[in-house]
Amino acid sequence: MTLLCLLVTLLPPISGDANWPAFLGSGASQPDVADLPLKWSPKKGVEWIAEIEGHGQSSPVLWGDKVFVTSVSGKEKEQYHLSCINAQSGEPQWSASVTNSDPAANSYYVSRAAPTPIVDANRVIAFFESGDCVCFAHDGEKRWQRNIATEVGKVSAEFGLGASPCQTAETMFVLIEHDEPGSLIAINKQTGNTLWKVDRPAGRSWSSPAIVAVAGAPHVVVSSSGSVLGFSPKTGKQLWQLDEIGGNTGCTPIDCGDGRFLVGASPGRNGENAGSAAQSNCLVQISSGNDGFEATKVWVAERAFPSWASPIIHEGFAYWVNRSGVVFCFDVTTGQSVYQQRLKQSCWATPFGIGDRIYFFGKDGLTTVIAAGAEFKVLSENTTWGKDDLPAEAPLGEEATEERRRASAMFSKPTLYGYAVSADAFYVRVGNALICCREGTE
Repeated sequence: MTLLCLLVTLLPPISGDANWPAFLGSGASQPDVADLPLKWSPKKGVEWIAEIEGHGQSSPVLWGDKVFVTSVSGKEKEQYHLSCINAQSGEPQWSASVTNSDPAANSYYVSRAAPTPIVDANRVIAFFESGDCVCFAHDGEKRWQRNIATEVGKVSAEFGLGASPCQTAETMFVLIEHDEPGSLIAINKQTGNTLWKVDRPAGRSWSSPAIVAVAGAPHVVVSSSGSVLGFSPKTGKQLWQLDEIGGNTGCTPIDCGDGRFLVGASPGRNGENAGSAAQSNCLVQISSGNDGFEATKVWVAERAFPSWASPIIHEGFAYWVNRSGVVFCFDVTTGQSVYQQRLKQSCWATPFGIGDRIYFFGKDGLTTVIAAGAEFKVLSENTTWGKDDLPAEAPLGEEATEERRRASAMFSKPTLYGYAVSADAFYVRVGNALICCREGTE
């Protein structure tokens, strides 16, 4: 099973052969591995690089021949942007700007258009960290706009928001986790109206909600701030809860079939979650019975501590990658460690498994493709951009503290944040550009 193994009947209808509708490909169409690139380089295989206004940390989404990306610009992040780019040519199709209802200093240290939009056959919806949310038709006509913060309260988060919305056919789900009491909100995609709201305790987390199919029905799964919970997408009723979890503030569950998903947990920057995170990287099974639903840990992945990349299951094996680029592979049935091997770059983007391949998108632009299965074998290493290939970005203002100045030195470099997958290409996102990679050799 792969990260594309969601039951697509629970999600918006798929048309054509190239759709990547949401963060981590939830609801994506299934390409043929033989048509996807194994090798590429800036000289051959990188077909185009499209410049994007401002800077964004979100992943692209894809529907047919259109790729959608979000970004933010201005010293106080005054303007949010949604851009539509032709998937074949890289030419801009249209763009729209939204005035930020809650401006804040544009900083390397705070999220910048981090939530990934959602798209279906009828619309694309962008949610931004201020609470601003806007819906457009595929041709750029605005359908509705609202500010969620007017309903749930001003967003108060030192590092901003990172959670991307997820969706079913008719509803989008937005998670607000910040320094004040938060919310999980269900919104009608056609009208923008709130359908229900579940209160959440205050807590810093950047994990996104996810759709997981359990016994043929979708659950909205929230893995963050010390627990994993499942909710009914229709009513918001809590269906189950898994406690004794910690450090699960950055990774997002991915439906792996049969009510299963992996939890990713990190000790934190200063090791504050080291104890709880050690027992929190695990396979979770949701089971249904006469008394409702139950969540259980099937096994724990020892010493596998990811950063931002979520763990995946593919063809009977589970994969984690940590902040040093070490890949941890486990047998899905037994939980036994199969191998630990280091890549040349760390990964912020979640790995992608398809056919006999696992793609690891290194944050500095080197994508390593390994063979799926019990043996660690590198199939290719692909450089996505060269020194002078990307458009230049103007530096932001100097940070006030030494800690932030050190972080700025790292975050100011081009970073591969995420990707979308079509029938024959990868669309890779850096802060101010989208890059199309198809098959090529030196």
